[in-house]
Amino acid sequence: MISILSKLKDNFSKERFCVGLDIGTSALKIVRLKFAKDTVELCGFDIEPSSLEIGEVLKKIKHQHSADLVNISVSGPQTVIRYANFPRMSASELRQALKFEAQKHIPFSVSEVNLDGYILNDNLADNKMLVLIAAAKKELVAARLKSIENAGFTVSLVDMDSVALINAFIFNNPLANNTEHKAVALLNIGASVSNLDILEGALPRLSRDMHIASNTFTHRIMDIFGVDFNNADNLKLNPENDAEKANKIKAAVESVLSNLATEIRTSFDYYESQSASSVTKIFLSGGGIKFNGLKDMLAHLLSIEVEYWDPLQKIQINETVGAQKARAVSGQLAVAVGLALRS
Repeated sequence: MISILSKLKDNFSKERFCVGLDIGTSALKIVRLKFAKDTVELCGFDIEPSSLEIGEVLKKIKHQHSADLVNISVSGPQTVIRYANFPRMSASELRQALKFEAQKHIPFSVSEVNLDGYILNDNLADNKMLVLIAAAKKELVAARLKSIENAGFTVSLVDMDSVALINAFIFNNPLANNTEHKAVALLNIGASVSNLDILEGALPRLSRDMHIASNTFTHRIMDIFGVDFNNADNLKLNPENDAEKANKIKAAVESVLSNLATEIRTSFDYYESQSASSVTKIFLSGGGIKFNGLKDMLAHLLSIEVEYWDPLQKIQINETVGAQKARAVSGQLAVAVGLALRS
C-alpha cells in the first residue's frame, strides 16, 4: 500500500492537479482538484452509477475527465485500521519494525496484507508514540488495481476510505483544527459500508467500518412491502403521500437505524474507556444520508448533536463546474475529495 497517510500542506508552491476516485458499491465518484499557491479549486467531478461492467464505467469517467493518474481507496472486511502505542522510534525505524509490531494489533497475518503505518504523536509518556496502522488484504488491493489499470488509469496511491474521510474533514472544517475542541465523530454512510472515525481535534483515535449502511435500509423496506430493490430504494428516498405506508417506512428506517446507533455507541464507549474525552457531535456524509429524518432520528437515538458537513467548504469551485450543482451532491464526495487532497 502506497503512502496511506500523509500530512496535508497549507500552501501549494506551484499549480498542479490531483484526481481522487472513490469506487463505491452503488456509485463511482471522481473529483479533480487544482492546487495553486494558497488555493484549492474543484475543476471537475462526477458521480456515475456502478454496474456489473465496472470497467466500462471507469472508461467513461476517464474519457469525460481526461484523467490518467488517480488516487484510490479501499474499505470493508478485508481492511483494518488500528491506533496503537509503539515504543518511540524514528519514521525509518518504524518502517523496519512495522511488520513485527503490527502483528500484535491486526487480525490478519502480515504476509496476507499490504501494510502501512504513520506516526500521529511521538511524545507520549513512558517513551511511547501513537501510530496509525492500516492493512488491506493483498488480493483486494490487487483486484482493485487491476480493474482501474485495465481502464487506462495509473494509480498514484492506495488509501483507506476512513483516512480519506479524515483528510477531507480536517482540510475543510475549522473545528478539526481546534485542539481544544472535544472529540467528534465522522459518519460516512455508503451503500454497503459505513465508515466511522473519532477525532480529538485533528488527531484520529478510532476508525472502523460497519456493515449497516444505505442498502440495509432498502432491504428492510423490501421485506416489509414485498417490492424489488429499486422500488424499495425509491420509497426510502421519496415516501408516498400515504400515511400508513409512510409510517411503515419510518418504522423500517428506525429499526435499522437503531442497530446502527448501537454499533456507534459501542465504538463511543470503547473510545471513551480509553480517553478522558467524550464524543460531543457527529458529522454526517455519504450517499446514504439522503433520506428524510436520518439526522434527527440518529440524534435522538444517541442523545448527541448530529449535523451535515460540506466536503467542499474551503475549496473554490470553478465556474465551469457550477457551484450549485457541486454543493447539491457534495456530501457524497467526501472520500473522493479526501483522496484528491493527497496531491
